[in-house]
Amino acid sequence: MEAFATKVASLAQKVAGILAEKLGNKSSFFQESCLPSTIYLRLNRYPPCPIPLDIYGIMPHTDSDFITILRQDEVGGLQLVKDGKWISVKPNPDALIINIGDLFQAWSNGFYTSVEHCVFTHPTKERFSAAYFLCPSNETVIESCSKPLVYTKFSFREYRQKVREMFNYTVIK
Repeated sequence: MEAFATKVASLAQKVAGILAEKLGNKSSFFQESCLPSTIYLRLNRYPPCPIPLDIYGIMPHTDSDFITILRQDEVGGLQLVKDGKWISVKPNPDALIINIGDLFQAWSNGFYTSVEHCVFTHPTKERFSAAYFLCPSNETVIESCSKPLVYTKFSFREYRQKVREMFNYTVIK
């Protein structure tokens, strides 16, 4: 996992830099704001669920980071919205999936769009994935990189608080 995290950390920074350059912004914002202490890696295990209805492993959502890099196994279950329709992502354990998150959408002034996605369980097989989230510190101010501004500036802490309120999350310390 340490080797995976190290490689995807570098990849995430490169992808963020390339996307920023496509907007004409050669900023060191991501390197300065997304430090090893602020990013995280999450391992997911979805046990089999023999109930005949489709059961969510993770409900539809967007990621509240800049970029998510996902490695999934061969079982499948990931779906995302494309052109207003839910589509299944064909599993390929030799490939990585890169999602734009809410913060990148705001930073890019809506040029890049956060990807809505969900995960369904499999009736007979366990599913595993590893997700790397490129996040800034709580104090980092997210401000659109172009004008006119579509989003008002906000801190990552403020954003996370709004998400918690919206979904009525309770944080245990």
